[in-house]
Amino acid sequence: MRSAPTILHLDMDAFFASAEQASKPSLRGKAVVVGGLGPRGVVATASYEARVYGVHSAMPMAQARRRAPNAAYLVPRFALYREISEQVMGLLRALSPLVEPLSLDEAFVDLEAGGAARDAHSAREAGVRLRADIRAVTGLTGSVGLAGSKMLAKIASEQAKPDGLVLIEPGTERELLGPMSVRTLPGVGPATGDHLRRAGITTVGEIAEAGEDELVRLLGRAHGHALFAMALAHDDRPVVSERETKSVSVEDTYDVDIHDRVRVGLEVQRLADRCVGRLRGAGLSGRTIVLKVRRFDFSTLTRSETLRGPTDDPGVVREAAARLLDGVDTTGGVRLLGVGVSGLADYTQEDLFAQAHARQIHAEAAAEAPAAVEPAGGPPVEGQADAGPAGGREPSAERRWPAGHDVRHAEFGHGWVQGSGLGRVTVRFETPYSEPGRVRTFRTDDSRLEPADPLPLVRPGRSPVSGDHGRAAGEVAEGTAGTGAPGRGPVAPAPLPECGRQASSEPASRPKSRSGGGGGEATSSP
Repeated sequence: MRSAPTILHLDMDAFFASAEQASKPSLRGKAVVVGGLGPRGVVATASYEARVYGVHSAMPMAQARRRAPNAAYLVPRFALYREISEQVMGLLRALSPLVEPLSLDEAFVDLEAGGAARDAHSAREAGVRLRADIRAVTGLTGSVGLAGSKMLAKIASEQAKPDGLVLIEPGTERELLGPMSVRTLPGVGPATGDHLRRAGITTVGEIAEAGEDELVRLLGRAHGHALFAMALAHDDRPVVSERETKSVSVEDTYDVDIHDRVRVGLEVQRLADRCVGRLRGAGLSGRTIVLKVRRFDFSTLTRSETLRGPTDDPGVVREAAARLLDGVDTTGGVRLLGVGVSGLADYTQEDLFAQAHARQIHAEAAAEAPAAVEPAGGPPVEGQADAGPAGGREPSAERRWPAGHDVRHAEFGHGWVQGSGLGRVTVRFETPYSEPGRVRTFRTDDSRLEPADPLPLVRPGRSPVSGDHGRAAGEVAEGTAGTGAPGRGPVAPAPLPECGRQASSEPASRPKSRSGGGGGEATSSP
């Protein structure tokens, strides 16, 4: 661990929900829940107003609706979230070449490597500037933790939530960690926590008092040794700027089990195309194709096939996935399907003649039975995770309008889908820069209504409109960590129309979201 707090951990506050609130003036200060809206959907992120009612990430959406029936329930807009994430990561890389992203909304930064911090004072200044820059560029807020190690920096950012900064002064680490729950330490989940509790160990201080030998006896050598070191605030893990990607995958969970074998095959083809799209977007190829099938009884089967060389050809991936599906019994129904590619490389090494032959066969089959083959970019089907405007697909004859997604009307301009069903779609017409807008209802096939791209949250040359709207951009919250930022108390949600039910999805890498503590800038030293 370093002698100066030069490791920075950034965690954007309720990222998905905050982005939706910033984008939609009528939802600011209201309970917002983002996730899969189908019966099997789960919460991806809940706004702080929704967390007052006990809604949290990874909670079944049906349970969230019971706890907060008047919240706004929205389908994720991952294209917008990725765009904002790239802006934030760019600000982090301006601070240091050593940036370790953990997810779209979370990252470690080695400030010392970039010359951005030498001591506690300069580290604090770097954190204050970063939070101001994030607000100015994205209109959103992030919480910053500063410490001499990754573990402590992450703990500090948790204490800073929402919209705050906490710096752990060197020499105060043991005193800070002592009274904290054992679950605070990385690698201590519910099972390990219960095991330690049965042994009479509930706090980090009690772990240190128990001694390394006792922990090794309870948890095994590797886990016991690592946990004892963390309890003593020892964490020498470096910030790693590049993480090796091991696989690329996509998967969908369906509201209703799929029994039709042809439909299952079409879903696998569509997932293969989406997977290749992600693969190519990352500039990668892979040689092992993986098929995941979760059946009606929750049994999950995984099948894989390794090719002679890495590929990013959608036809090759589709055919390999189809061959794998041939060996899986789906007669009882399928609730989840996934396609992935592993054994990644940054080049392709294919048998071009075999590829050409495969494409020829695929084209002939499509010509003979066009209804059985859905071309890439074709109409979305039920259960599609990114069906609708953000998916970049043209609307089908049965137009789908995911709740929360952007639309444009020929007469009324830009708006977002507030709900849909029974052949009608309800749209609220407003932008990130407007006052709360009016609501109008249209037929789902209204030719004047079209999907639209998300608007930037901050209009160029203007102050951001997000979060604590009474606070100037870049102004640091005052207060003490764990007490809550002043003026940011819970706001009771106003009733909103029931949003349209959409197919739920399990993204390949599920974004995290956590309930936060208090906000404000603080120092942990007593």
